[in-house]
Amino acid sequence: MTAVTAETKDASPPISARSIVAVVIGNWFEFYDFIVYTFFAVMIAEAFFPGTDSFLKLLGSLITFGVGFATRPLGAAIIGAYADRAGRRAALTLTLVLMAIGSAVVGLTPSYASIGIWAPIILLAGRLLQGFSCGGEVGPATAYLMEAAPAHRRAALTSWQAQSQQMASIIGAGVGVILAFTLDHDQLYAWGWRIPFLLGILIAPLGLYIRSQLPETIEKHETHDSASAVLWTLLKHHWWTVLLGIFIICGGTVSTYVFNFMTTYAINTLHICEKIATTLTFTGAIASIVGLWLGAWAADRFPRKPVLVITRIVFIVAIYPAWQILASVRGTGDCASIDQSAMTLIGLNMALNFLFATGIGGSYAFLTEAFPKAVRSSGLAILYALGVMIFGGTTQPIILWLIEKLHDPLAPAWYQIAANIAATIAVILLRPNKENVAQA
Repeated sequence: MTAVTAETKDASPPISARSIVAVVIGNWFEFYDFIVYTFFAVMIAEAFFPGTDSFLKLLGSLITFGVGFATRPLGAAIIGAYADRAGRRAALTLTLVLMAIGSAVVGLTPSYASIGIWAPIILLAGRLLQGFSCGGEVGPATAYLMEAAPAHRRAALTSWQAQSQQMASIIGAGVGVILAFTLDHDQLYAWGWRIPFLLGILIAPLGLYIRSQLPETIEKHETHDSASAVLWTLLKHHWWTVLLGIFIICGGTVSTYVFNFMTTYAINTLHICEKIATTLTFTGAIASIVGLWLGAWAADRFPRKPVLVITRIVFIVAIYPAWQILASVRGTGDCASIDQSAMTLIGLNMALNFLFATGIGGSYAFLTEAFPKAVRSSGLAILYALGVMIFGGTTQPIILWLIEKLHDPLAPAWYQIAANIAATIAVILLRPNKENVAQA
């Protein structure tokens, strides 16, 4: 028996594959420009933060990355509500423009050696703008994908929200691998790290043009008269859904940013050379793509909640033993050869990414179906932005601090386990909105 969810009224008009691709490409661009920072955190630390203490410099770099999450709820509230009032297309066009500007600031700001204290200040401003844009992207993009999807393919299409994020990780990490293998150490640290940000800026005009052609998926009679009306309805009638959604996002965002931390973890804690370290995030993201597809496939063919709960439990059980082996690997910083320990590191990281992603494939449909159409964009945007601000923006500085102070390389594992237990409980408690019904 197949179980899917479908709205009982106001069925969405058919949307072309081209429109879906336009949303996915734009979403990819948004997250590429936002998360590529993590792959070059060590190099950015050297460029923007003075001093001789490498730990404090890296901590400053990661905190700056985390501060970008502070404006995500603001972007979610303003742009998410704008999408529920003015339409999805207008909001999706706006987020691309803002992200392109923020990325230009990050990629073009001179180093501390050139302009002193203004360098980290301008860097911080760029990250805040990127966070605002990214916070406003998730709700409208995911709502659009759901409203464009036939009922039996909602998980598959909304999972492109996560898959485009993983593609962003793949491209960002792939650029990192290419740079690590083609530039020497000094070149990579001096200017090579800027290239990924500049590449992202070049792609923006194409994404902006494609998105400007999108057909709308929400009608005027389905919208509110003002952004304040959208937010008041959400706060008054759907606060419990938002709260549970934040904890569901907690498990996903903590795990994601732990995995994105693997390059830094491998260099700083395991003393693995940059060539192998940058490969970890790249190969992990590839494994996640497969896991996301499998999870979405299962969530479209079986009841979503059991699929989400079971896949999360399997991931939780696998975390500790896998990290025990990961943390035992030690390198010398020498890239002359790839030994068995490096291959073990890559393989285990890929396996964990795959297991994690199977539990995420159906999550976006599950969360989006928890809201009625009139507050769908803002509801999802706000719960996602609050979840990633509270848990994602703090993950990398916290685990770096825990590893340093506790001298425990397994700190990332304990953090992932706790976050995913909370997420699993929230999945069990959350129910679809009454506008959505189960069909056998």
